[in-house]
Amino acid sequence: MDYQWPLLYACSSDRLFDGVVKLQSLLALLLLLLYSFGSSEFIVMASTIVNMPLNVGTIKSIDRPSHGKFNPNVLPIRPSISGLPRRHLFVVKASTSDGPIKKLGMSDAECEAAVVAGNIPEAPPVPPIPASPAGTPVITSFDVMRRPRRNRRSPVLRSAFQETSLSPANFVYPLFIHEGEEDTPIGAMPGCYRLGWRHGLLEEVSKARDVEVNSIVLFPKVPDALKTPTGDEAYNDNGLVPRTIRLLKDKYPDLIIYTDVALDPYSSDGHDGIVREDGVIMNDQTVHQLCKQAVSQARAGADVVSPSDMMDGRVGAIRSALDAEGFQHVSIMSYTAKYASSFYGPFREALDSNPRFGDKKTYQMNPANYREAMIELRADESEGADILLVKPGLPYLDIIRLLRDNSPLPIAAYQVSGEYSMIKAGGVLKMIDEEKVMLESLMCLRRAGADIILTYFALQAARCLCGEK
Repeated sequence: MDYQWPLLYACSSDRLFDGVVKLQSLLALLLLLLYSFGSSEFIVMASTIVNMPLNVGTIKSIDRPSHGKFNPNVLPIRPSISGLPRRHLFVVKASTSDGPIKKLGMSDAECEAAVVAGNIPEAPPVPPIPASPAGTPVITSFDVMRRPRRNRRSPVLRSAFQETSLSPANFVYPLFIHEGEEDTPIGAMPGCYRLGWRHGLLEEVSKARDVEVNSIVLFPKVPDALKTPTGDEAYNDNGLVPRTIRLLKDKYPDLIIYTDVALDPYSSDGHDGIVREDGVIMNDQTVHQLCKQAVSQARAGADVVSPSDMMDGRVGAIRSALDAEGFQHVSIMSYTAKYASSFYGPFREALDSNPRFGDKKTYQMNPANYREAMIELRADESEGADILLVKPGLPYLDIIRLLRDNSPLPIAAYQVSGEYSMIKAGGVLKMIDEEKVMLESLMCLRRAGADIILTYFALQAARCLCGEK
């Protein structure tokens, strides 16, 4: 029978056994012998290619005969390879070794010429379609043009199309301070402390800066002996907060310091304003005290003052007071939508600032109200607020989105003590994955529209985002 055998083409067949050609021919015979027990095409590994500076023709392909024995002495030699069917030159496989892949030694022009001539290297085969589990119904695919899952099918794609990002730069770290030198644990807030303003606070700020959290907000535990019905200690230039600001600015000049402007830590009544004998919170008289408090904090070096009291007209009054004292550069973050929430309990334990009577519902917002937030928004914008804050955070995502959609100003969200403590408790009880829930809750606040987040998780979350454990 006439079989079509592969052609190893030498320039001169009569010199087949002469000199180097003899060696080449022996190598060819060896390859053919190996082929007779191998696949239907030469499989040439990139790491085993030997470049020979000889005028040797191209190995086209090998079609094994369907029967009969291979006779190495019978090789139909043709003077040309143009008549052979165009087949792939060789199969290209990834190297299975750890070393570098050796090249063929061909120039770009030679590679291009080989492809033009039809000698196209084969890439690895297309992987097979994975099998479905037994019992999977056989159906005709749905005629669905838009399949959103296509953009979710791998971590790389999910990362590329992620709409919301979370970074330590988004965090403002609330820190509790007191006059003592020891750091006192807060029972209702695992992992949080009343920090000694001269030692523990500086250490905690240093840890935060190590993971790129460079914004803090201060909340003081004021000695009971300094509390009065009118909260005069709030604007003492040598009080706990002004002293702490000066110390921090001396140590970390570029640290962004937010302060709380309200009377409750300084009031013997535990309310955010001055209380009349009939229990009414006096609005305008309270605002007068708040202006003096904000100026005292700005004088100490505060970057952002944050009125959390919810008195009417206080943002405009504070702006005028700051400007009159030469503090035009100091920003105001207004607690625009601060609700009378039950999520504040652990915070009030931390500062021992529970109201001595009644509640705060005559000045903080009703949790049932949505449209009312727009009234506060318009008032704060018109009075000169630089940042608008929603408190609490996660239960009020709709309010964050409302402010985001209706104001060009930066929006802040406060993930309050109750939110923090619930996640911590769930993690301790192994009911949730604390780290994952923490990061998800923060991402949700960002997705709703918050530019910055006041959170007690700031240090822990930043460490996770920076890859620390």
